[in-house]
Amino acid sequence: MNVELVFAILDYAGIGLFAFSGGMIAARKELDPFGALIVGAVTGMGGGTLRDVLLGRLPVYWIETPEYFGIALLGALIGYYTSPWAQAWASRRSALVWADAAGLAVFCVIGARAGLAVGAHWSIAALTGVMSAAFGGLIRDIIVNDVPLVLKEDIYALAALAGAGAYIGAVSFGVNASIAAVIGAVLAFVLRGCAIIFKWSLPPIGKIGD
Repeated sequence: MNVELVFAILDYAGIGLFAFSGGMIAARKELDPFGALIVGAVTGMGGGTLRDVLLGRLPVYWIETPEYFGIALLGALIGYYTSPWAQAWASRRSALVWADAAGLAVFCVIGARAGLAVGAHWSIAALTGVMSAAFGGLIRDIIVNDVPLVLKEDIYALAALAGAGAYIGAVSFGVNASIAAVIGAVLAFVLRGCAIIFKWSLPPIGKIGD
């Protein structure tokens, strides 16, 4: 299996999914299409941009490969214009959180791989995985004046950390990078999915002992 092809597909998918979630939330907030493009682009590329800046990988990936920018814009528009159908099918909120969960699962692995690729310590690689997965959504929620998902009770950053850690651990034991990526992404998605379905959360300090 071509490792670079697998990661390229994951990268494109992650950007598209996160941008899709940005477009959906822009529709929920009744922004215009231009606003949806901005929110979607920030959501899709924000985490990877921060990762590349901190790792000294300049110019950042979407400047070097403009196709990423196009995918982000397309994903944002699809999310924006399909939002009414998503609301009719289930709920706009439900579609948003599941698209976000899929993006998180992909980007925690992409970010961890980027950290390892520049020779960073495994702990830094895990951190870049979490940042790649969570930062775009963080900025998205701030822009639309929502409390960011990563700061709520939901298991969010923890799922990204688990996925990044699983990828790093698998690679360190000699597992093929493509297989390790699938392991990490699936673990992150399952954890995030269980948190969504079963309302798993880490209790805030006010609820401990209640």
